[in-house]
Amino acid sequence: MKLVPLGDRVVLKQCEAEETTKSGIILAGSAQEKPQEAKVVAVGPGGMVDGKEVTMQVKEGDKVIYSKYAGNEVKVDGEEYIIVKQNDILAIVENESN
Repeated sequence: MKLVPLGDRVVLKQCEAEETTKSGIILAGSAQEKPQEAKVVAVGPGGMVDGKEVTMQVKEGDKVIYSKYAGNEVKVDGEEYIIVKQNDILAIVENESN
């Protein structure tokens, strides 16, 4: 099954939570905070949304940071996804190449 978002919606796959801190302390599952970083799985077409023209600025494969309480969590074929509006995405994470 494939999720196809409508309008300005974006389907995200959440990145794994950190299991250890930078200092090496191993966190129990209940102590791990859900990351706000995710990978874009699918992007809606944009277009007219609520009377305004919306151009999609993210694409499949982008790594993004999204608003903490944004979107709806869904489970499809045993996989968990988050569906958010594009304006709930705060930034695209780009790797610096030196």
